[in-house]
Amino acid sequence: MTAAQATWAIAALATFGVIVRPWRLPEAIWAVTGALALVVFGLLSWSDALAGVLKGTDVYLFLTGMMLLAELARQEGLFDWLAAFAVAHARGSPQRLFLLVYAVGTVVTVLLSNDATAVVLTPAVYAATRAAGAAPLPYLYACVFIANAASFALPISNPANLVIFGSRMPHLAAWLAQFGLPTVAAILATYLMLRLAQRRALARETIAREVARRELTRGGRHTAYGILVTAAVLLACSALDVRLGLPTFICGAVTAAVILAANREGVGPLVRHVAWGVLPLVAGLFVLVEGLVRTGVIAALARLLAAGVAGAPTGTAWLAGIAVALACNLMNNLPVGLIAGSVVSADQVPAAVTGAALIGVDLGPNLSVTGSLATILWLVALRREGQDVGPWQFLAVGAVVTPPALLLTLAALLLFG
Repeated sequence: MTAAQATWAIAALATFGVIVRPWRLPEAIWAVTGALALVVFGLLSWSDALAGVLKGTDVYLFLTGMMLLAELARQEGLFDWLAAFAVAHARGSPQRLFLLVYAVGTVVTVLLSNDATAVVLTPAVYAATRAAGAAPLPYLYACVFIANAASFALPISNPANLVIFGSRMPHLAAWLAQFGLPTVAAILATYLMLRLAQRRALARETIAREVARRELTRGGRHTAYGILVTAAVLLACSALDVRLGLPTFICGAVTAAVILAANREGVGPLVRHVAWGVLPLVAGLFVLVEGLVRTGVIAALARLLAAGVAGAPTGTAWLAGIAVALACNLMNNLPVGLIAGSVVSADQVPAAVTGAALIGVDLGPNLSVTGSLATILWLVALRREGQDVGPWQFLAVGAVVTPPALLLTLAALLLFG
């Protein structure tokens, strides 16, 4: 077996472990084990592995800030308040509650990123459905599917957007001109297909018209303010082409410091409940990608893409979007985004091809549980609430929702964009 073959085999086994979680071990263990295996077997040097880890610094900071905000919202009762608010406005209709969850998820994803929807909104939706006496799963599906479907509305809506474009990030106005219509197509198509997939579950539901409501505490209000300020800061960073990781971390840390100081509490209870295992998972994925890059895959894909663009640019854009979408479900969209971003960075690659690749990275992961980091964060949030969704269970829904939504969104980009 050659070094390249061994690298791909280790990456495949690590990805399989992340997807299936043998012996119920956390996803991070499989990603980190795969990364260490590359180094131990001499397929990647320690310095190259460290370089791979450091490439994810902006993502680690972004996730840490978001996880701090999410835990603050949970501890300060913001989720419980949102739960009562959602149930009251659903007025006893499961379909209306489903739509309300989807609409709120759209706003959170657009303004705070898909990872924020997975981390912040999922516990609130779980609390809302439990308070209403409903089965949580259909509404939890709405959280995760909109988290990916709306994640290319703005550059800040998905950290993978930054990975794809890097220093070539379009201005905000140019972004909206290219991705505005595809975003609308993705949101509407995903909603219609998901409602179709969940129609029987929603038809069987009976939910309460009202639940006990209490005033939002001072800490809860401060957390809400912190989330709103974070959204404004991220929008400003997007317009100014500033990386999002450090501003998000600062917003989360400052919000936490203000609330803990006001409550005269220590930092221990807060940090103890944050899902820190996500960070080594992401680091392991970055190292695995670094190993794959050393096999020459970037150069080979770049040559293949250049040949396709020269012969049939529109067909190549369709193929790129679909191929990247499928690859995300085999490897996760973060490493695939790193690879795709390197491949499309050449000047001769048309904007349509880059846009199709971005849609594949952002929307394609709705097919399976391993497709995106947001989906993995969603699974982590579910497990904290005692809920679990298996890979085949998710695939059964994703196979209904994702192909039509992906094709319609690519059509909106390539035919009308």
